[in-house]
Amino acid sequence: MDILKQIAEELKLRQEQVEHAVALLDDGKTVPFIARYRKEQTGSLDDQTLHTLSERLDYLRKLETRKQEISDAIAALDKLTPELAQAISEAKTLVEAEDLYRPYKQKRKTKASVAKARGLEPLAQLIMEQAMGCDPRAEAEAYINAELEVPDADAALAGASDILAETISDDADLRKRLRNVLTLRGSLTVKATDPEEDSVYRNYYDHSELVSKTAKHRILAVNRGEKEGFLKVSVTMPEGLGEQIVTKSYVKNGSPAGQMVEAAALEAYKKSLLPAVQREVRASLTEQASEQAITVFASNLRQLLLQPPMRGMITLGLDPGFRTGCKVAIVDPTGKVLATDVVHITAGSANAIANNKEKLKKLIVKHHVSAIAIGNGTASRESEQIVAEILHELPDCHTAYMVVSEAGASVYSASKLAAEEFPDYDVALRSAVSIARRLQDPLAELVKIEPKAIGVGEYQHDMPPARLSESLTGVVEDCVNAVGVDLNTASGSLLSYISGIHSGIAHNIVAYREENGAFTSRKALLKVPKLGAKAYELCAGFLRVRDAKNPLDNTGVHPESYAAAEALLDACGYSLSDVGGDLSQLRETVKKRGLRSLSEELGIGVPTLEDIVKELQKPGRDPRDELPKPLMRSGDIMTAEDLKPDMELIGTVRNIIDFGAFVDIGVHEDGLVHISQLSNKFIKHPLDAVKVGQIVRVKVLAVDPKRKRISLTMKGVSQEHLQQ
Repeated sequence: MDILKQIAEELKLRQEQVEHAVALLDDGKTVPFIARYRKEQTGSLDDQTLHTLSERLDYLRKLETRKQEISDAIAALDKLTPELAQAISEAKTLVEAEDLYRPYKQKRKTKASVAKARGLEPLAQLIMEQAMGCDPRAEAEAYINAELEVPDADAALAGASDILAETISDDADLRKRLRNVLTLRGSLTVKATDPEEDSVYRNYYDHSELVSKTAKHRILAVNRGEKEGFLKVSVTMPEGLGEQIVTKSYVKNGSPAGQMVEAAALEAYKKSLLPAVQREVRASLTEQASEQAITVFASNLRQLLLQPPMRGMITLGLDPGFRTGCKVAIVDPTGKVLATDVVHITAGSANAIANNKEKLKKLIVKHHVSAIAIGNGTASRESEQIVAEILHELPDCHTAYMVVSEAGASVYSASKLAAEEFPDYDVALRSAVSIARRLQDPLAELVKIEPKAIGVGEYQHDMPPARLSESLTGVVEDCVNAVGVDLNTASGSLLSYISGIHSGIAHNIVAYREENGAFTSRKALLKVPKLGAKAYELCAGFLRVRDAKNPLDNTGVHPESYAAAEALLDACGYSLSDVGGDLSQLRETVKKRGLRSLSEELGIGVPTLEDIVKELQKPGRDPRDELPKPLMRSGDIMTAEDLKPDMELIGTVRNIIDFGAFVDIGVHEDGLVHISQLSNKFIKHPLDAVKVGQIVRVKVLAVDPKRKRISLTMKGVSQEHLQQ
């Protein structure tokens, strides 16, 4: 209960919300299922809050387990005092708990442990007391023992000093104080390993700033520079401050014993305490920076996956290239491949390029192509130039194009999944198919690719792999379940992200479908091997069955609420056969009856009632359809050389990072809108102003063709009449 109370306070939630959410998670319910179908219990917590709650719960439970292990270990040594037990109980982090355990932890052989074995611990304790009349050398005479290898007073004092240094370095409270001071007042100091060598890290060759003021993206940048051998990075304490803290903590006076304690304290600080807290602060900074980078990556990925599909379009995917030509794949509105080819439109003689242009024209006309997706890799802009020329020469085709990110396309093309989907195509043609399908339905295609390869993050290769994978996988699951999937057309990759369905069950669903034909109801899922009642409960509401006998099977209404949905229809003067027809007045009728009274009559909560009404009015609805469509182009294209300061352009946000947003304005390089240029008002993070896929109007600030940099601004630029 203490953990639940702490989580409620941290996340600013009611404790009963946390209690119910934790009970559901402990019962094996998935985050998408809880967020969608258990709103009454959790007070309508969304999936992102539930993920945060789940992660915090896991950490705090591990912390409690570790604290109990530490208490038990110290108790076994008969050294667990009430004060120590309370300190362990009150530890807020694993680091604090381990600091408390440190003095009692069995260590490898150290100078201090050797000195203790020689019977010098009482001498060390006597010196630590620092009595004014204490003469350490005189006291040491009593500990001379040839058998214990203490030949003289100097050896006894040296051993006692070793014990003092280790005792001071194991002081948990002192470590915590030093860690806090280093975090608040320390500096991140960066130097070049070779000041004469040029690199992308030149801005950091002689850099220093307060740790507390260091932006998280700079932490990751200098970490990478250090890893690549260009930078030397350290966290430094203000001169003399650490020594002052340590000596004040232990030195009571200037007596001979006090002088020995001071020397031991400074030795402990220099050799043990300072390096340890420096490592801990660096690790903490990296962890915090990584968490923010993962959060930004996850947000970008969510927006990318939820980009609206381009339905009903025959689409041509173009994977650009020079020497090997541009690979072409034409797919129908369902993603089925109609034709493939290779056209050499970016390199070769003028005559050859003209012939290949004609070849591409014929393909566009023959297959009635209405959208062209051009990969943004090598030869992308050259290909775009040719495509723009072709579209000018085919004014009656009403075809438009869009440059799409091909990040991860090569990963997919070379994967086992792609080989199973397209065994007769080479890797390059599979990539062209993927590019076309990305425009048609980003979510369905991108789930086939490892999330970190999709290319909407920063420093993803420097992140803790397990943590990054966990976070991004959670985002993909949330998106797939928010949209829902067609049970009879979804790929195994897409099905594996549905609540309650792992890859094995997804494979079984596809195999069952291939063997027995299309599913005619949700209930038929129970015939799939290894898909039991629990998995059915978790997955059924997210799967759609078009043309099912029961129209509710094509909605987001969960089977457990079918009876309530039918009773609702009856109460409002409709029947099940009306689902899919005109139910535009259903919401008004429900309002007139009163949401709360009607929910009580039907035995369901108000949130569930509202969700059922929404689903009945738009069965099979895709929430992405309500978003603005991607920005398609058909006119002339520009190069960076065409850009002039103060020129206003419309573009698409392609990526968001801590210090700004990259916007595709139709030239070879994306332009950067720095965080200071994103809004007329102060914002803490670019995500507060824009999102991936958003269409924005920008103004050119400056162009640096040599460095391939375009600076843009949204300040003072009207965003009216743009689809947001």
